[in-house]
Amino acid sequence: VVAFHRRLFREKPLGAIGGILFAVFLFCGLFADFLAPFGLNETDMLRRLQSPSWSHWFGTDHLGRDVLSRILFGAQLSVIVGFLAAGLATIISIVLGVVTGYFGGAIDMTIQRFVDAWMTFPDLVLLIVVISIVGPGVPQIVIILGCLYGIAGSRIIRGSVIGIRENMYVHAAQSTGASTPHILIFHILPNVMPVVIVLFTTRVGAVILAEAGLSFLGLGVPPPAPTWGSMLSGTGR
Repeated sequence: VVAFHRRLFREKPLGAIGGILFAVFLFCGLFADFLAPFGLNETDMLRRLQSPSWSHWFGTDHLGRDVLSRILFGAQLSVIVGFLAAGLATIISIVLGVVTGYFGGAIDMTIQRFVDAWMTFPDLVLLIVVISIVGPGVPQIVIILGCLYGIAGSRIIRGSVIGIRENMYVHAAQSTGASTPHILIFHILPNVMPVVIVLFTTRVGAVILAEAGLSFLGLGVPPPAPTWGSMLSGTGR
């Protein structure tokens, strides 16, 4: 294991550093309840707008809340939204990509023209319009971001499925009378999983950035929930 890590740092230093940063971020998000020195919305009006000190490493805000604690809880919320929305997006991408890539024909043409039309809209504009209609909140953001990135990501899964369905083992399964669900589950999906894993990991980062952007504009998770975007803009304080 030690030799593997040394080789990783030697051959892929940027990837190794990125992996460490992601692990630290994930650790802080998962264990924010134990790492945060103060409560989520614990206020102390006598300690308003204090500079960094030993008791408040990042200082306090205008309500006397510990900034470090709110950053940690903000990381926790980002992890929750990021993984839930990325998971939903990946499921949508798999369903649409596998169906259109394997069956082709009119089904592929109809769904892919919808995907093309969907991808013509700017992501941020579409998010702002939909959030303005349905209102802010964690469930709404997870569903909207999941649908947004899931529909767009289906093109990637579709391309992989089109290449896989022409392999000999797929034709052999079809010639032996294997059912379509059997072929999709045991022959198509296992060979698409490397692409699915990469798609999921990239979607996590994209979702977290999109949620931070919405919160910065005041359209994300409503206060007093601490989100990084709202803390930067001041609305989450």
